[in-house]
Amino acid sequence: MLANDVRLLKGAAIPTVLVGLVVILVAALLAGAKGALGAAIGTAVVCVFFTLGIVAISYASRVSPMMMMTAAVLSYVVKIILIMALLKLFEDATAFEPRAFGWGAIAATVAWTVGEMRGFMKLKMLYVDPDGRIPGQGDPR
Repeated sequence: MLANDVRLLKGAAIPTVLVGLVVILVAALLAGAKGALGAAIGTAVVCVFFTLGIVAISYASRVSPMMMMTAAVLSYVVKIILIMALLKLFEDATAFEPRAFGWGAIAATVAWTVGEMRGFMKLKMLYVDPDGRIPGQGDPR
């Protein structure tokens, strides 16, 4: 991973973990240990899924800009579908509180997205090459 990718990952993961801790505390107060466990699992699932997405996008960015965009869109779609599937799969779980799992996943997803957007804005990465070169092609002059 490039240094910018690591900074972006930290910028998204830290607020997500903090929000997750708050959700776990609230779930523990409202639903006891099973609620705290559900919220912790929901937060962990989001952190793992979204970290894997950043790793995939980071790898694809080394191949080409088109591959990076494709990886970004596909990883987002896959993450959302998998989270929805897990929400449906765990709706009748008895080992932990399914509602706390859902709220943990939702809160973590929102926190990760906001943290990632903030991280992108702070990176100030160029989206065009100031030299006028097109990746994969020779010198335009």
